[in-house]
Amino acid sequence: MHQGRLNLTFRLKRTAFSELQDEAVRTLKCIEKYGDGGFEEIFMTKVDFAAKFDSFLRINLKDCSRLYMPGICLDDECWRTSEDKLHSLLKQGLNDRVKLIRVTWKNAPFEWNIEDGLSKFSDEPMLVGMLNSTQEKSFRVVDVGPSPEDKEEAIKFRKFWGERAELRRFKDGTIAESTVWDCESWERHLIIKRITEYILWKHFLLPKEDIVHTVEQLDFCLHLDGKDPVSFSASLLGAFETLSKRLRNIKEIPLKISSVQPLDPALRHTSVYPPPPHPLAFENGVSQKPPKFATTCIHPLEVMIQLEGSGNWPLDNIAIEKTKAAFLLKIGESLQDKWGVICDATDDEVNVLMSGHAFRLKILHERGVNLLKNQETNKMKSTSLIDKELFLRSQHSSMINGLHGRYPTYGPVVRLAKRWVSSHLFSSFLTEEAIELVVAYLFLNPFPFLAPSSRITGFLRFLRLLSDYDWTFSPMIVDINEDFTSDDLKEINENFMLSRKSYEENAQEVEPAMFLATAYDKSSEAWTKHSPTKTVLKRMASYARSSADLLTNLINQGSSGPYTWECLFRTPLNNYDAVVLLHQDKLCNPHQVLFPTEMSPGKHVIQGKASNDFHAYMSLGGSNKSVEDSKDKLMINFDPTKCLLDDLRKEFPDTFEVWYDSIGGDAIGLTWKRSSKKRGRESTDNDEVNGEPVNMLKNVGEIGNGFIRSVYLLKAPRLQDHS
Repeated sequence: MHQGRLNLTFRLKRTAFSELQDEAVRTLKCIEKYGDGGFEEIFMTKVDFAAKFDSFLRINLKDCSRLYMPGICLDDECWRTSEDKLHSLLKQGLNDRVKLIRVTWKNAPFEWNIEDGLSKFSDEPMLVGMLNSTQEKSFRVVDVGPSPEDKEEAIKFRKFWGERAELRRFKDGTIAESTVWDCESWERHLIIKRITEYILWKHFLLPKEDIVHTVEQLDFCLHLDGKDPVSFSASLLGAFETLSKRLRNIKEIPLKISSVQPLDPALRHTSVYPPPPHPLAFENGVSQKPPKFATTCIHPLEVMIQLEGSGNWPLDNIAIEKTKAAFLLKIGESLQDKWGVICDATDDEVNVLMSGHAFRLKILHERGVNLLKNQETNKMKSTSLIDKELFLRSQHSSMINGLHGRYPTYGPVVRLAKRWVSSHLFSSFLTEEAIELVVAYLFLNPFPFLAPSSRITGFLRFLRLLSDYDWTFSPMIVDINEDFTSDDLKEINENFMLSRKSYEENAQEVEPAMFLATAYDKSSEAWTKHSPTKTVLKRMASYARSSADLLTNLINQGSSGPYTWECLFRTPLNNYDAVVLLHQDKLCNPHQVLFPTEMSPGKHVIQGKASNDFHAYMSLGGSNKSVEDSKDKLMINFDPTKCLLDDLRKEFPDTFEVWYDSIGGDAIGLTWKRSSKKRGRESTDNDEVNGEPVNMLKNVGEIGNGFIRSVYLLKAPRLQDHS
């Protein structure tokens, strides 16, 4: 106190004040964007270490005498001095890779009792939160230091970096001190971790075992054989570009190809497992050292073709589709004759195999687009509905590709979100496009945070958004290009209110339960019109809330006991009425199964033997001759799991809901639908367990004979709703 004045912020650090200023700027931006609507984002959103920062460290300093001196300082607590020292070193080492570093050390245990004395002090880990800078800055491979001519600065640089410092000549001819953090392209997100671990070892002699950096703990669910298949993306995109050029140069068809657009998630960086080059999908004469084994199935990547306008198209829908097929066949023949690509054609589709990948060609007919522009979608017949779907998918793909360019972390977050949705058997109810839009929303509307720059933080915010969003009374407006006008917003809200008119009559029948509005779909008809239902969405939100709580604890405290990072992608099978287990080696991609499923509870209804008619892998023998001999065995777009699901839905349309994992699951969940049949009072629970449900599940086993490993009955159907 001086002359009657008291500084209430005398303990506020310079770094804390900078963070406070940053929060104030972000709050003003939120108010500018949302006006009165920003209250919830500013004051009602949970802000904690786990959700705010991109990188999170827990550092055990119990035996680190270099960082602090034991005891209590009278004027400046030793833990505050330690915080400042660590902050200074991290800031010097990371430089512009990070926007903000917060270091905090709860020197006293959270539940400390004064009667315990000071013996437990300093046992708590030091916590560090970091906000990443831009992708280019945060994950660059080389840090450029001072010129060797500046001897004083060069000595400081080498003293700080030690053995990591090296003199390097750059492309522009300059010579400078530098540090290099070589790694694979798919490991770039680990560079900050490597730098912080080195700094803490160099200056505090802290081993890696005392440092937990939350950055890569979820990578296991995206990797195959210890490597992220996103590394194949360059090959995949290169193959697509080659295909596009070849298609545009085709002269053998009466109408010129005007545009070629990608539709598959793998071509917009949002596929959980981008397909690697397949040894049986190369053109004739392309040399490649063949492996000994290859997958029997190959997933074709859909590509949309548009032809130049013409008035000679037939008017009949069937004739239009046959004309499309004729065009596609001619296109396939031309590619095969001129470039040696492999063309696989049926009555319904044309696939071309080239550069190690399979591409399925689709033609968008101009009339379908015109009908969309004229807002006559409700009157469209079959061929126009096909064109409508292609048009919507192409618009979506184009927008998401643009989003990926603005937010490089978007792709990994989507991949984690898709893996989570599939792992909890929601693949039947939520399309990939819907997941991409929900994740896009949290990047476009990050307040009160910045857009996430790490995959784990982004994934946590996705789980919280999915669980906390008011789906019943609020449309999710995904303005990817940020060009919605007030009229657009008015139209979207009117469409939303119209969809909610039935809520007062029957809250369970609201469609769509998840309203996703975009520039190309202001009525939420494309991806969520009929699914998920309100019941399924409620279940999904509950799972997301549980996963978000677990993930928050794992970030803050680490894994302990049975609750590990893997638990985020393990689903409780006892929540289903029946469970069907599949033979893992009969899946089209058995290597994508995270956790092979085993069942213990429930009534074991059947045990099935594996068929020898299908094998997930084929032997190539490692020779070019065997590769040529094996090409006719390659199965394009064959997925035994989807075939089984189609058969089950056809055979039991009103009996049960089917829950499955489209990415890599060997278990299918079944829940009984609402029964319209009234059973007599003489029926007992024992009769139901040993009667109709068991027989139905035996029929399920017969439908999937050779593919189904076993079937379990957990709960018999009751009179009330079991959805």
